[in-house]
Amino acid sequence: MSLLEDLAQICLHQHYKLVTVESCTGGLVAAAITSLAGSSQWFERGYVTYSNEAKHQDLGVPLELIEQYGAVSREVAYAMASGAKEKAPAQLSLAITGIAGPEGGSTDKPVGTVWFAWGLADGSIQTEKALFTGDRQSVRTQAVNFSLSRLLNHLN
Repeated sequence: MSLLEDLAQICLHQHYKLVTVESCTGGLVAAAITSLAGSSQWFERGYVTYSNEAKHQDLGVPLELIEQYGAVSREVAYAMASGAKEKAPAQLSLAITGIAGPEGGSTDKPVGTVWFAWGLADGSIQTEKALFTGDRQSVRTQAVNFSLSRLLNHLN
């Protein structure tokens, strides 16, 4: 079975709905999920909050948090996952914010730095940072696969 089929089985069995909130991946996670027939039974909705203003307006991420830690940070990923669960009728959330490149990196946050957060049904939010290599498309693809794989791990 594929990663998405495994995720679908768990969500269907547990009666979970998932909401995604993506920045650097621009909706690729939602696109991957909805490529699976029947995903409407467990995929609630997806937000693409590419700008800081969108993160604030759509999800309630405080602008002060973005100013203090940067959009690509544990704190902002956490707030994105939390905000998505508050806004959507879903038990699970998945948030991604990162620097896909080829520009925009810094010494502290090089290109390929991506923060993830997963809001789980028990109310907890798990976060993790990854550093991917390759071109923009490669970083984005790796982020999609990583986010879904880790969500499945958290659910197992």
